Amino acid sequence: MKEERLDKLLAAQGIGSRKEIKELVRKGGVVVNGCMAKSADLKIAPDAEVVVQGKPILLKKHLYLMMNKPTGVVSASRGDDCPTVVDLVPPELKRRGLFPAGRLDKDTTGFVLITDDGAFAHDILSPKHHIPKTYIATLDGILTEKVVEAFAGGIPLKNEDRCLPAQLTILDDHTAKVVLHEGMYHQIKRMFAACGLHVDALHRMAMGALPLDENLAEGQCRELTPQELELVQNRDGLK
Repeated sequence: MKEERLDKLLAAQGIGSRKEIKELVRKGGVVVNGCMAKSADLKIAPDAEVVVQGKPILLKKHLYLMMNKPTGVVSASRGDDCPTVVDLVPPELKRRGLFPAGRLDKDTTGFVLITDDGAFAHDILSPKHHIPKTYIATLDGILTEKVVEAFAGGIPLKNEDRCLPAQLTILDDHTAKVVLHEGMYHQIKRMFAACGLHVDALHRMAMGALPLDENLAEGQCRELTPQELELVQNRDGLK
């Protein structure tokens, strides 16, 4: 891996300006691979273990996190009255510029991908390249094959064009798995409403071909592996 200056790498993580980092190093506040750094222009590898004032720092160009979003939390980087998904990111994973790649309604739970990579987010969310997203919906009424057929044909939504066909699988009378290939505002709720059904609960269980980690409790998040990132970008979705 190409080595870079310590102050440049730390500045990219939002630790401070290069001048401020130089002062931190001078005061002995930066440790690299277990040794106190003596110079801010020290060349280090991007995968070096760096601790600043006792706090481990992730030296990566971009960060990709899977979160199990709880209800009552806003899918945004900033919120006025409610906690956001970014607020729930633990200190050891926080860095400047994090935002959710796509949104879930405040009362919808499940898989939210949080990153600081705008190009990646655009790639998976743009209309031309939208990845499939899989949800579990709990309804207040009885699901029928007519609803399955309506979803498969694409449902006209008020004030918008007909939405793209979606795959609906009935799991029981009141529960369905839904796979969307676009992301209109409140789309699943509006599609079911057009079929005379109200969504009582909605949970996103997968993005692309990557399912939500069942070991993540609500509100928890973890970093994605490179292999998992590839699954997120899989346009075929879950098999």
